Amino acid sequence: MPHNENRFHYWDSRRCLMPARVTGLAVAVATAGTLALSGCGQSHERSGALTVVASTDAWASVAQAVTGDHAKVSALVSGADTDPHSFEVTPAAAAQVQDATLVVYNGDGYDPFIDKLLKDGEPRVNAYQLLPADSADKNEHVFYSLRTAQQVANNVADDLAKADPGNADSYHANAKTFGQQLDSIASLQEDVATKYRGKAILATEPVASHLVSRCGLVDRTPHAFAEAAEQGQDPSPADVATALDLISTKQVAALLFNPQTAGSVTNRIKQAAESHGVPVVTVTETLPEGTDYVTWQRRTTEQLAAALG
Repeated sequence: MPHNENRFHYWDSRRCLMPARVTGLAVAVATAGTLALSGCGQSHERSGALTVVASTDAWASVAQAVTGDHAKVSALVSGADTDPHSFEVTPAAAAQVQDATLVVYNGDGYDPFIDKLLKDGEPRVNAYQLLPADSADKNEHVFYSLRTAQQVANNVADDLAKADPGNADSYHANAKTFGQQLDSIASLQEDVATKYRGKAILATEPVASHLVSRCGLVDRTPHAFAEAAEQGQDPSPADVATALDLISTKQVAALLFNPQTAGSVTNRIKQAAESHGVPVVTVTETLPEGTDYVTWQRRTTEQLAAALG
């Protein structure tokens, strides 16, 4: 693909809609914290303030970039030590969703607890439905798709502008600024693609599939291994052996490791990578402590580039 076809102008406010798929991710029992990201702003008929509730802190951070100080933004699942697939809805979480001005979530079965809480007509932004139609990668982890993140920001701006017309210009200006920040990350990904296109990687889970695709890399992870990881199951001994062979024979340039779903098998693969000098890149599903969405995506891209070099 020519270099200039990779560049996107993320501030484009067009909505790119496509049908969502339904997957069967299991919802396990865990506790979830709620992360308040900003203070109250304009009045709202439900609770006296505009409120945005997101399924995870990744989407909450995208929403926060748009709202600024005009709304209270919170996440049901937060922290890099938490697996978003493992979430038990509490009465407090249910109340947050039902009282929200706007709900932002991943969709495609990634956070099915949200679907159970949303009422008919509840204002919502489903990120997966905003995955650009021309995207060849349909992986559910669309928080690693910069174009999808900008479409989410644009939709948040549009919906909040309707709820709070007095601050409409601010919401749209913030979404544009967010897009310009994503443009700079897209440039980094273009550079990675230019330098390392065709290099192979192995992943303990296809969390960063959209990043891998944008950087022109080849995912050598055995298909059945990736499927087992998605379902929270251990891969077969044969697939584990294949993954270990890819590492020991240096057929992959890096291992992408998700610590949030780590188990004995994936830890063994990580140890093998470290033993054989294959760089390990940590990829998470929620924000590392003290970061926002832009910082998270930039650092992950930079770490991947360093590993490939």
